[in-house]
Amino acid sequence: MAPPTMEGPYELTQKNIDEAVGETHPGVYQLGSLFQDSFFLRYIGRSDTDVREALKSWVGCDRYSHFRFRYSSSPPAAFAEECREYHENGGSEDLDNESHPQRPEDTDWKCPVCNIYK
Repeated sequence: MAPPTMEGPYELTQKNIDEAVGETHPGVYQLGSLFQDSFFLRYIGRSDTDVREALKSWVGCDRYSHFRFRYSSSPPAAFAEECREYHENGGSEDLDNESHPQRPEDTDWKCPVCNIYK
């Protein structure tokens, strides 16, 4: 079963984040730019606690003008979704992400796509 689609894109402003991301919840987000109504994805991220606050940390970054997001059912689900998004969108070769998504040190979460965490 495919994960739900991302909401957005929205311009990356504090006001838009507050309006679009109403819940304090784990989630996955994408950062990029908009050109002629097409979203160009450049970065995949997640928050295990509050996707709204994670997005706010990017406001003012000149590199990205827009965001998309979706809530996740739990922190492990957010990690798994971030991993899938990362791999499906070319990983560090095609994205600005420097490395594979990291799991919290005190967990044994596994990437659902690769064997980075055996």
